[in-house]
Amino acid sequence: MSDRLALIVVANPSPVSLSHAMAQAARHLLDGQGYRIAWHDLYAERFDPVQPTGEQANVSSDDALVEQHCGELARADLVLVFHPNWWGQPPAIMKGWIDRVFRLETAYGYPPGVTPDGVPRGLLVARHAFVFNTSNTPMERERLLFGDPLEALWKRCVFGLCGVDAVTRRMVGPVSGSTTEQRAQWVSDVPKVIADALGAAI
Repeated sequence: MSDRLALIVVANPSPVSLSHAMAQAARHLLDGQGYRIAWHDLYAERFDPVQPTGEQANVSSDDALVEQHCGELARADLVLVFHPNWWGQPPAIMKGWIDRVFRLETAYGYPPGVTPDGVPRGLLVARHAFVFNTSNTPMERERLLFGDPLEALWKRCVFGLCGVDAVTRRMVGPVSGSTTEQRAQWVSDVPKVIADALGAAI
């Protein structure tokens, strides 16, 4: 069995969503390349997004599912997330996943002598992260009017802070009114995006 682990996390309330279809396309590619797959559908798992403590106390949990996610995130060679763009943000369940799983001493830590107002160090070993968003806002409008907040969230605030410098993000849409052929093309593009980013290292 391969020791390479790909963590795939989907947050969309519809099990037949484009998010799910794109995630399955990624899973098929990476499974074929010998990766062990840690697959999580947050809605299907009924992941509890409520973080009951503040940052400094969030180093362990009595929720076994949270502990499983944390362990897999810490070991993952690749992390892939799939979700719709809601109000320029992930769905609340995925924001709660970030809050609970990208925790102190799992995803980031503070060097000796550095207090929480200092600069943390990233602890994740993942060599690449992928984020695939669906949206009903055209990309040009998302960038010009809203500043594409998901770009900053995932690349700088989450993965970048936690030590993953190679982050590939794609937003597809508008999904509303899209054709079956267009959605199929978006799904088929996912393995190509991953393969192109990883190159021979896939």
